[in-house]
Amino acid sequence: MPATLSSAMIRREIGDDHICLLIFDRPESGANIFDAATLNELNEHLDFVENDTSLRGLIITSAKKSIFIAGADLKTLLRQAQTSKMRDFIADGQRILNRIAALKIPTVAAIHGACAGGGYEVTLACDWRIATDDPATRIGLPETTLGLIPAWGGCTRLPRLIGPERAAEVISKGKLYSAQDALKLGLIDEIAPRDRLVDLARKKLRSEKRKMEGGAPATPSADSRELASPIMTGNPASARALDVIRGGLASSTDQSLALELNAVVDLGKSESTQNLIRNFFLAEKYKKGTSKTPAEKVVHAAVIGAGVMGSGIAQWLSSRAVTVILRDIAREQIDRGLANIEKTYADAVKRGLMSEEKAKEGRARIVASTAPMELRDVQFVIEAASEKIEIKKEIFRELAMQAGPKTIIATNTSALPISELADVTVLPEHVIGLHFFNPVSRMKLVEVVVTKQTSDETRVRTLAFARQIGKLPVVVRDSPGFLVNRVLFPYLLDAAELFESGLDAAKIDNALLQWGVPMGPLRLIDEIGIDITIDIGNTLEKAYGRRDHVPAVLLWLRDGQMLGRKSKAGFYKYEGKTQSANDSLTQWRRGLYGDPEGAEGPVIPPDWHRDPRLRLNDSELAHRLVFLMVYEAARCLEEKVVDSPEDADYGMILGTGFAPFRGGPLRFAEHFGLKKIVDELGRLAETDDKFAPCEFLKSRARNGTKFYEN
Repeated sequence: MPATLSSAMIRREIGDDHICLLIFDRPESGANIFDAATLNELNEHLDFVENDTSLRGLIITSAKKSIFIAGADLKTLLRQAQTSKMRDFIADGQRILNRIAALKIPTVAAIHGACAGGGYEVTLACDWRIATDDPATRIGLPETTLGLIPAWGGCTRLPRLIGPERAAEVISKGKLYSAQDALKLGLIDEIAPRDRLVDLARKKLRSEKRKMEGGAPATPSADSRELASPIMTGNPASARALDVIRGGLASSTDQSLALELNAVVDLGKSESTQNLIRNFFLAEKYKKGTSKTPAEKVVHAAVIGAGVMGSGIAQWLSSRAVTVILRDIAREQIDRGLANIEKTYADAVKRGLMSEEKAKEGRARIVASTAPMELRDVQFVIEAASEKIEIKKEIFRELAMQAGPKTIIATNTSALPISELADVTVLPEHVIGLHFFNPVSRMKLVEVVVTKQTSDETRVRTLAFARQIGKLPVVVRDSPGFLVNRVLFPYLLDAAELFESGLDAAKIDNALLQWGVPMGPLRLIDEIGIDITIDIGNTLEKAYGRRDHVPAVLLWLRDGQMLGRKSKAGFYKYEGKTQSANDSLTQWRRGLYGDPEGAEGPVIPPDWHRDPRLRLNDSELAHRLVFLMVYEAARCLEEKVVDSPEDADYGMILGTGFAPFRGGPLRFAEHFGLKKIVDELGRLAETDDKFAPCEFLKSRARNGTKFYEN
């Protein structure tokens, strides 16, 4: 019989074969994490293992259903980063994992479930790693996505295990890999069925210890000093990790670990890292919600409109085990929609996101029709037709008559007033906005738009539905543009105006890319579509005036059927995955300024330009555009379009890719300084009153009031 010792976090078992199992099993939790208490327990178990000379090997494993060890406790890390206690916590972890690496008996990590960050680093301290082939098993070092680096030996041991180039890629990308991919990369040594995992780990112990720690020489390869540097995004973690890898390979293990420690402590102090960790917790908050009552599972839905958004929504619902009626009045639209759905499923299979069998099951859940179908048993109807209010009203009148007494009728409109749609129905309390973002299969945000008529039950059911289908919902009030488009469009439209004034598209977009956005504003307009940008801009201008005015350049592009990427020309020309300048657009602009022949003319130094916009450097250009988003986000908070600054910030990060390391427009504004922003907006307002700061911002700047308490 095995001898068993149970402690709070880790159970120790020793069998007749003198193999010691350390089984991580955090009580009252589905996950194992490393906090100070767990590290202390592991340290105490290692005291025993080191001193029991009868032991022939050590296996580290987990009792959880889907998690091995999920890494270090991020709440602890964030608190310690803010209070300068991080160094001791990381140093303790390094010292304890070093004890595993130094054991004289062979060691194996038997991995089932998520094995991330510090959870994978503890396996790197073992001689061997075996993982189950279960879909729940995901392995990797995601620290750089949180603004940190692997500092419990990840940057030191992984390059010695799989080589510096491959290790640099694994660490800088921060991905979690399936067991099969992890095996190909060398992150693990074997794959085992779950029911034989520990048995095969025992067998692996017969291999004894690796000849040297990590299994590879600790000398750098010839080109390890020339590892490709990552593209800078404002998150310095990847570059810092590469510095540690380069320096560590030319050093002893202890020296390399010291480099890790110094780097992670420096990063932990930075605003960008603290924002990225906060974002992680926001994701958990929006994923879980606050409701304590489990909602009825949605199994049957309908989507009205088979265009890009409608077909995208139908595909997503069907992939999440919801049967879908897809309706459209035009047969050709149905055919295009089904082709889009097929393409999305095929792409998901190709990218390894789902099996062909799962894709086949998903396709089978969609029934497409041009004829009206019975909707009384449908739990959700999502309208995704043309962005014309009269068309939508007509659809809602019909849906109100066809739907069942408990059916929720949602619209995917991006800017139109949902209250007006609710007014034409017999049960306005069942009407809500469910605004998905394009592409639906990749964008996690859904704006849940609540009208004055929307009942609490409808709101709660809709939030549960959004979470059921794997989206992150943010509640917003019904007002023009809701949150994301309202905050985004002044930024986009001013970028187009700057182009019209004479600035190059590449200069504008590159300035914002350097600031940290994933895609420049003019390129983003091309992705949205020139025609859609104009429609939304016109809707917003009626509500908010000059700051949402559509410039002439967009109208000219639309008139020339240059609608962005979908027509292969907009601010840029597109061929496949490549983009280039749109020369015809540049020539139109020259004609606008009295040069119809398109001659180049003299080169005018920037400081000679009469228009101050043409003298902006990259930093000034980025701030001019971003401050418009700060202004609008503040107005959304003031007008209670959102309930909290977190809603505004996380909605913009999810919905637009607003530089995550900057924490969202309001968190960025606090860090940059509200007074500086208000002063700059005031200066810009001297030549363009759309920049005039609102009283809400000015009073906070005067009083030193923050959006966040901490």
